[in-house]
Amino acid sequence: MAELVDSMLDLLRRLPPTKIEDNVSALVQISPDYADDLLGNVDQPLKLKVDKATGKEYLACDYNRDGESYRSPWSNEYDPPIDDGTVPSPKLRKLEIAANEAFDMYREMYFEGGVSSVFLWDLDDGGFAGVVLLKKTLSPALPSEPSGSWDSIHVFEAAERGRQSHYKLTSTIMLQLITRRESSDGRANNTTGKDGDAWKHDGEVSLSGSMTRQAEQDHPIQDSTSHITNMGRMIEDQEIKMRNLLQEVYFGKTRDVVFDLRSMEDLEKARRQRELQKELVGFIKR
Repeated sequence: MAELVDSMLDLLRRLPPTKIEDNVSALVQISPDYADDLLGNVDQPLKLKVDKATGKEYLACDYNRDGESYRSPWSNEYDPPIDDGTVPSPKLRKLEIAANEAFDMYREMYFEGGVSSVFLWDLDDGGFAGVVLLKKTLSPALPSEPSGSWDSIHVFEAAERGRQSHYKLTSTIMLQLITRRESSDGRANNTTGKDGDAWKHDGEVSLSGSMTRQAEQDHPIQDSTSHITNMGRMIEDQEIKMRNLLQEVYFGKTRDVVFDLRSMEDLEKARRQRELQKELVGFIKR
């Protein structure tokens, strides 16, 4: 039945990224027997939850899910509570706590807000794996202001080889941006603000998508905390590269295509400029 799962994944790649959650939910309802296969292979926007024991926020995804429950990195407890939920070994749990503290500082330095979560789990071959989650949401104060979200999912494996460790990193970034432009002629639609006041706009642009990149590196280790330093450096480098790609390649290309299709200047003004150029060329030739 792998062909059925591949077909569903192929279908999701052709549907709007902004509707990924609704589309996945619909496919799960159609084929509930393949829900785990589908959820494990599709990256969705991270969900925000609150640890009832500590009151801290954390991120929920397929990597800290057990059935319908999600494990918090702060209290190591599942919500809703379950008796046999998967948790890391005591040694790995200590590393997980330290990693959450480290990436919480990383999040504050690079994102100036948002939420981060780190989850680790033991592997059968003696190594371990983990995921670093980062989410920043832009909530506009006014309906006319831009909104959006940034979701980073960094999945890695670490295999110790003497005084070195081999790391495999798969990074996925999901970005959604919505920009709105207020109307200049006073027309208003039926949209209302937070206080019920109508606001005016004459256009809305929604840009969304995801990008995935992989990397493998070897780094020296002195103790268990060296894994945090090594993975932090790899994730930092990967996010910088992907952020530059988004800015220079994807956004730059989108801008070029839009400007080629639609002029941002007044057509009459552009026509007068062309006529003026022709007149100047005529004077020069004389």
